[in-house]
Amino acid sequence: MNVKKYFVRALHRLQKGPGYTYKELLVWYCDNTNTHGPKRIIKEGPKKKVIWFFLTLLFASLVFWQWGILINTYLSYNVTSSLSIGFKTMKFPAVTVCNANPFKYSEVKHLLKELDKLIEAALERILQPTHGDTITPLLLNGSDNASEGLDLALWNQIPLVLIDEHDKDNPVIVEIFETNRTAPGNGTSPGNGTALENGISPGNVTAPGNGTAAGNETAPGNGTTAAPPAPSNTTSEEKKYKLAVKLCSHQGSNNCTYRNFTSAAQAVTEWYILQSTSILSKVPLQERIRMGYQAEDMILACLYGAEPCNYKNFTQIYHPDHGNCYIFNWGMDKEALNSSNPGAEFGLKLILDISQQDYIPYLSSAAGARLMLHQQKSFPFLKDQGIYAMAGTETSIGVLVDELERMGYPYSDCTMNGSDVPVKNLYSEYNTSYSIQACLRSCFQNHMAEICGCGHYMFPLPEGVTYCNNDDNPGWAYCYSSLRSSIRQRQICIDSCKETCNDTQYKMTISMADWPSEASEDWIFHILSYERDMSTNVTLDRNGIIKLNIYFQEYNYRTISESAATTIVWLLSSLGGQFGFWMGGSVLCLIEFGEIIIDSLWITVINIIGWCKGLKQKRAQARYPDAPPTVSELVEAHTNLGFQHEEAGAVPSHGTARGEALPPEPGTPPPNYDSLRVRPLDALGPDSDAETE
Repeated sequence: MNVKKYFVRALHRLQKGPGYTYKELLVWYCDNTNTHGPKRIIKEGPKKKVIWFFLTLLFASLVFWQWGILINTYLSYNVTSSLSIGFKTMKFPAVTVCNANPFKYSEVKHLLKELDKLIEAALERILQPTHGDTITPLLLNGSDNASEGLDLALWNQIPLVLIDEHDKDNPVIVEIFETNRTAPGNGTSPGNGTALENGISPGNVTAPGNGTAAGNETAPGNGTTAAPPAPSNTTSEEKKYKLAVKLCSHQGSNNCTYRNFTSAAQAVTEWYILQSTSILSKVPLQERIRMGYQAEDMILACLYGAEPCNYKNFTQIYHPDHGNCYIFNWGMDKEALNSSNPGAEFGLKLILDISQQDYIPYLSSAAGARLMLHQQKSFPFLKDQGIYAMAGTETSIGVLVDELERMGYPYSDCTMNGSDVPVKNLYSEYNTSYSIQACLRSCFQNHMAEICGCGHYMFPLPEGVTYCNNDDNPGWAYCYSSLRSSIRQRQICIDSCKETCNDTQYKMTISMADWPSEASEDWIFHILSYERDMSTNVTLDRNGIIKLNIYFQEYNYRTISESAATTIVWLLSSLGGQFGFWMGGSVLCLIEFGEIIIDSLWITVINIIGWCKGLKQKRAQARYPDAPPTVSELVEAHTNLGFQHEEAGAVPSHGTARGEALPPEPGTPPPNYDSLRVRPLDALGPDSDAETE
């Protein structure tokens, strides 16, 4: 009961409200608050009141300004990076080794035969001396041996052209191969070229599989003109022609771009990669694996620490850029190996044979082994993160480990395992962990499948999509080039993909020396040739042998971790410090301020309720101009019909005779006196109110 009375009393107090005006409430607050300044406003004289009022207002504004800065700093979620050094036994990294050449030329020569004949004839045309002042195309229907048996249909799918820029305002496109008939969409005649509407200026173009080449893309024009070629003894700055790859949306279309290069070597490599990609994309995967370098032929010797190993300790994967690749200590089937000690004697030692004499001449311009160190169960992206080991050398790689620990949302936009990334990871078929490289390539492949209708040969395929080739997708190279150079598509992928929150990076220190030396190469090549081919003859040479030493330099590892630069504790202490410094306040002062706000709200509510009641009374007075009737009058008016007043202006009907009697007025009916008559007890019912004795 006491609790109930307490709550009822508290409810009445709330309903009653503070019971004073805004002015009285403000005076009470200034007189009782612990904050410095408001007391002086009400206790000082008139002049000092004004001074203290402005000082209090100024310092209160400074407090709120500082609070805004502090809260904004906290909500920016800045981080600080800390570096710590530890010492422990570490897992040896996964080591991926590939050949720079993806396929044995002897195995793919029958597939690239027509392509090689075309590029040889094109190079003969490009390198031929100029005749007079004009550049003339090679006639395919002539008697020249170089033009016999060329596949013109293959050439016309992605052709190479010469661009003569003697007149920069009217550059001329010269076909390398020309027939007697005019090519569709080209207003050219034999011996002349197609003039461009716009000049061509050097730009930057990245060729797939290569570095950056200087070039640009321009649209074709119409009309023909002739221009003198550059003299053979001019410098590179004075050259007036360059080689370009012509890419069209479909064969015979005028919707084309010309990707020109400062060097013909770059243009030839770009053209050969595009053409070979189309050819190899139609070859089944198992056949491509068979045409690559096998582990037993490539890995001649292996030693990990003091334990011997061989090619069976490597996991084979197919990499589109480098063919068959082999991964040591990938950790897919077995537990990852630990390194017992730092130093070269406790690392991985390999001897590789890259068989340089069997390289594809126009596809692989670099010779050596491509290798990469990475985490277990991660896919190796050798094109971006791999390094080359040169043939005929011993390459020593000392490894240092950096562990990165990033904070997640809201401090950074990183992901733990890629589950919150909107891009479908196409590399999940390898059962590898998420990486931003896998996400970016998956995003590009998904866009290419959506826009071009097929997938690029260098990336895994989405479900239900096939690889692009010139037969089924004639304009795939044009679409691929446009998509790759699109800044918008690139930005979409960058915005969609996220960095991993935890990552391990391997810093390498590389040194090289000639191997084997001239004094020891004879017996080393004899032994290695015998172990591989069981032959007493030397079948290996310096151009195909590579020795690798991979080891931890030391067991010290660095951990670069992120921590929040501002925490909730920092925020509260900073807010309190600013409030105490400028106003001399504390948390209790804030509670007092909250109390006065609540009281002000109650006063406002009470005033609103009173205003509503007053408005209701005004409406009632407007409805009843006289004094409102009492309750008894209202009851009698509703129960006795005789007292109902007549309507104003009512007059007798003209149809009623003056002497005719009016109907009687209704009144109160007489009482039923029978109800007061005394009746015998036996006449009363069982429900009667009579008392029984």
